Amino acid sequence: MKKFIINLFCLALLSSIILKTENINALVPFYYLPTIKNLEKESISIGKNAYQLLYFGQIKEGLALAKLAVKLNRYDEKLWLILSEAQMVNELYDDALISLKKAEKINNQISEIYFAKSSIYLKNSQLKEAKVALEKGLEIQPNNHNAIFQLGNVYLIEKNFLMAIKQFDKAVNIQPNFWQAINNIGLAYFEQDKITLSIKFFEKAISIEENAEPMLGLASCLQIKNINSALQLAKQALIKDPNYVDYNYRKEQLWGEKLQISTEKLFSNNELRINIKQAKLKINKPAHSKDW
Repeated sequence: MKKFIINLFCLALLSSIILKTENINALVPFYYLPTIKNLEKESISIGKNAYQLLYFGQIKEGLALAKLAVKLNRYDEKLWLILSEAQMVNELYDDALISLKKAEKINNQISEIYFAKSSIYLKNSQLKEAKVALEKGLEIQPNNHNAIFQLGNVYLIEKNFLMAIKQFDKAVNIQPNFWQAINNIGLAYFEQDKITLSIKFFEKAISIEENAEPMLGLASCLQIKNINSALQLAKQALIKDPNYVDYNYRKEQLWGEKLQISTEKLFSNNELRINIKQAKLKINKPAHSKDW
């Protein structure tokens, strides 16, 4: 760009000299300079292309285009939101927060800004900041069941089980088939030693989605009264998602200490020995290996 400007200046200067020194009809070159409106229109188009690249997994290319869009137009909050998303998928969380704050300065009435900020704060274990961001977003969009669910998760991490259940219930009232929220009610009740209620919600979650998490949660609940059913459920859960064999993975899914202890006790059963070994082999398989 700098070289182009220098060349342009030199050409303009040369034209000026020719016009002053020669009494002839000189041709003055015409240069098109885009208007602000044209630049803004182009930036929106580039931003949309950046978003499409992110959608199709081309995250580096999407980030580069998003940066270009913002350079062309720094006053469109949507472009800052696209840039923040590109930065998040590229794991540039600090940069994403800066972009979100710039979007907020332009327009502080967009709920997605606060929901995105909460996701970053949760990744950084900044629970207080995540809660504030979620609450701000919910003031603008009070029926966003995903945000309500996330707020419930914050309370679950804080071991405020009553408030967590309240938020999960609210999310389910808005979205009745929201099995993840139903499952997490089961998690919360287990930590309160309300096993019967925990069973009820794990079963309800399974009736909507036969997912490994509520299946293994239910297995842990049933092991005292019905060990055979518990073992069968545990086997099915490990086949569906071997990651649940891992303590740390379950912790990432917000499993409380009491449920973790119960699950480890279930896994100590000899009948699950082979299933546990197979699950561990699957999650430890090198990334380049492939099943044919």
